Amino acid sequence: MFKFDLDNHDIKNIHFIGIGGVSMSGIAHLLLDSGFNISGSDREVNPHTKKLEELGVKVKYGQKAENIENPDIIVYTDAILPDNEELIYAKTLDIPVVTRGVFLGALMRNYKHSIAISGSHGKSTVTSMISTILVNSKYNPSILLGGDLDTIEGNVLVGDRDYLITEACEYKANILNYYPSTVIVLNISEDHLDYYKNLDHIVSTFIGYMKNLDENSNAIINIDDPNCIPLLDHIKGKIYTFGLRNKDADFRIENVKHDEIGKPSFTLVSKEGDEMDISLPVIGDFNMYNAAAAAISMIVTGVDKELIIKQLHDYRALHRRMELVGQYNGANIMTDYGHHPTEIKNTLHALSEHKKNRLICVFQPHTFSRTKSLLKEFSEAFDDVDEVIVTDIYAAREHFDSSIHSNDIVKLLLNKGINAKYLATFEEAKEYIYNTVEPEDLVLTTGCGIPHLLAYMIVNNQDFEHASPLP
Repeated sequence: MFKFDLDNHDIKNIHFIGIGGVSMSGIAHLLLDSGFNISGSDREVNPHTKKLEELGVKVKYGQKAENIENPDIIVYTDAILPDNEELIYAKTLDIPVVTRGVFLGALMRNYKHSIAISGSHGKSTVTSMISTILVNSKYNPSILLGGDLDTIEGNVLVGDRDYLITEACEYKANILNYYPSTVIVLNISEDHLDYYKNLDHIVSTFIGYMKNLDENSNAIINIDDPNCIPLLDHIKGKIYTFGLRNKDADFRIENVKHDEIGKPSFTLVSKEGDEMDISLPVIGDFNMYNAAAAAISMIVTGVDKELIIKQLHDYRALHRRMELVGQYNGANIMTDYGHHPTEIKNTLHALSEHKKNRLICVFQPHTFSRTKSLLKEFSEAFDDVDEVIVTDIYAAREHFDSSIHSNDIVKLLLNKGINAKYLATFEEAKEYIYNTVEPEDLVLTTGCGIPHLLAYMIVNNQDFEHASPLP
């Protein structure tokens, strides 16, 4: 097992291959604040690499062997392919070369308590909800987020060694590297099928993760999700189940209500009869599950219930989670990170219930493998829109695959009678929106690639090269 000690000053230099990723950049920032010398590389400039450079990190662009100077440890992202020149060279050196997941698992063991949030959907939201509560409490947590949260002015917060709050993604079975004191499992569904064989393979990996937990651990599990049920028999520590539909849950979501624009409120009721009345400033019933999981983890931690209620009521969502970017021609332009069919379907359904005119979605598929393996599911994700535009697939970590194309999604949508079209580039999509959008339309750009840039392009009348939040 790879070990890493934050107090071991014999290790001075740590190099990150793919440092611009949201998780990689957060870990790099935390280590920099802990006194280590950090360097890294990435394919291109992004806001995270810019911020690291401003902090004094040496970042090189384009991944080549000469980027590696004199590190004691090299950490690389799972997005790096085996034929990457920098990674190939790194593995010839007589030093530890580990994945982000392995390194994060070792880093977590430096903290007295660690809260790890897992699930196919909702990880970042729950992590940000917990972060919002803890930073306004007596605790001084360290936080690694999968998005940018205004409350902590970014995706990382360096606190003390008592609590580390982090997302725990199941991609490439990374969760098997983690041994948290509190684990949250929100849901389990088919995803990352470029690595996993099928849903059973994913569930069995989560079971392996549960076996990592010791007798003093806490496991917070959504038992409305049938795929989470098999996990319960493999947990040695304390189990706290929650749900809306399953009456056997330790914590039940009851008395659900919505205000005039769809923001939910509910009562979280424990088996002992304790109640918490929670109201949320974000729409979407899936956020009730997210808030319930966050609240339970904070109850277990010992945070005052009134503080939990207040901070969830005042919660300011992560950027790129149903985020309002601005307006164009009287239409609201929003962006979202949803890239899995379930996430997209849930978000669009929530928005459709409160639209004033048309709901238009611009979707940038993420990776060829995900698009191919979930093609049917994508064709079922857009039932609530008035129009969907599908742009070219964002390859991310993958090479081009001619056997799948965005038009394959469009054809299935058209066969279902859904108004859909393929527009290859963001420039084409922007021009189309400019020519067709009407007052009180709602336009959502979605995907975990760079669809937020399209939202900026529309609102600020920018070209792709200069797309940014500032006009």
